[in-house]
Amino acid sequence: MRLIVGLGNPGVEYALTRHNIGWMVLDRLCSRYSAGNASLRFEGMVWGPLFIKGEKCLLLKPLTFMNLSGRSVAQVCHYYQILPEETLVISDDAALPFGQLRLRTKGSAGGHNGLASVLGALRTLGVPRLRVGVGAAPAERDMVSWVIGTFLPEERSLLPDVIEKAANAVELWLMEEIQTAMSQINNRDKTGSGES
Repeated sequence: MRLIVGLGNPGVEYALTRHNIGWMVLDRLCSRYSAGNASLRFEGMVWGPLFIKGEKCLLLKPLTFMNLSGRSVAQVCHYYQILPEETLVISDDAALPFGQLRLRTKGSAGGHNGLASVLGALRTLGVPRLRVGVGAAPAERDMVSWVIGTFLPEERSLLPDVIEKAANAVELWLMEEIQTAMSQINNRDKTGSGES
């Protein structure tokens, strides 16, 4: 069993913000695989088990708000005996240009509080994560207002393609060995390197 986690915040005021791009990718997967209605369990919204590319999966949106996401993830992992390396966390990343993807097997949270919560709750840095670039905050904006702000008009027009690309990357993670998936995803639009 694999667990795919989309990080975000509950509430309509956060629905289309940069911080919720993990939820947007999960929504695309739910639509693509006709996942149906979620069940409210483990302090989150859970879909499945369902099969994606031949792999039995659960999809999870924690409802704890971003900074406590790990609480929900840990409950699912413990209940279903899902290992950290069988868990993929999808999150926004302001250190990456808008639309750029990075798949990693492990590493620090890179300043992302939601990811930090997951790593802390699972007590390991070895949790695969798919980071979706939302671009750096302009000089006049602080980081919090940037990530809980909505996308710029020119970004909104490109957002469906970015979400589609990220959903495809999740499928690749399920189908391929992690190093192969990383090589394919990270080299498509590579502008830098480094584990984070």
